[in-house]
Amino acid sequence: MSGDSRGLGKVEVRIRWDPSPLGEPPRHLDIIAATYSVDAPYGRPVYVVHYESRSPDGTINMSRHSETGQGFGFVEVMVLEFDRLASAYGRVVVGVAIHQDGGPRTFGDIANAGVLVIEGYRELLADDFAGVAGSTATTVAEFVRDDSGAWEFHEMVRGFDSDPVVFAAEMGSVRQ
Repeated sequence: MSGDSRGLGKVEVRIRWDPSPLGEPPRHLDIIAATYSVDAPYGRPVYVVHYESRSPDGTINMSRHSETGQGFGFVEVMVLEFDRLASAYGRVVVGVAIHQDGGPRTFGDIANAGVLVIEGYRELLADDFAGVAGSTATTVAEFVRDDSGAWEFHEMVRGFDSDPVVFAAEMGSVRQ
């Protein structure tokens, strides 16, 4: 959780992975963010942001996208500007999903995969997906607005077995 009383400002979620071995279909990972209203923080997302979209107000968007991985560090980046996000939103969940068009793949099948969540120079999370190696998608971070209106970060690495479309609908759900 963030210890800064101002709350979070501009946060980046970055992912990396190596390309497929020669002769195999491309491996494609995507960052997905789901935004929830203050009135229904565990309900249906108000909107979802991924590689083909951005938030209606431009506060959540993809600044870099890869469909193959490059092996050159973090090749996909999502920027979330919490200091500009409307007060109607109280929760944002961010995850990573693997496209399944080349056959079933899990994080254990993806070489050199990892995620980094940062605010400025401060690292909030670094993970290599080893804890969700058998999953096809995972949440990585939950951002919630506290009583003062400041945004806080919570690590939320939680595996799912669904494709990107289903994952986007279920990633913010409460799990028992």
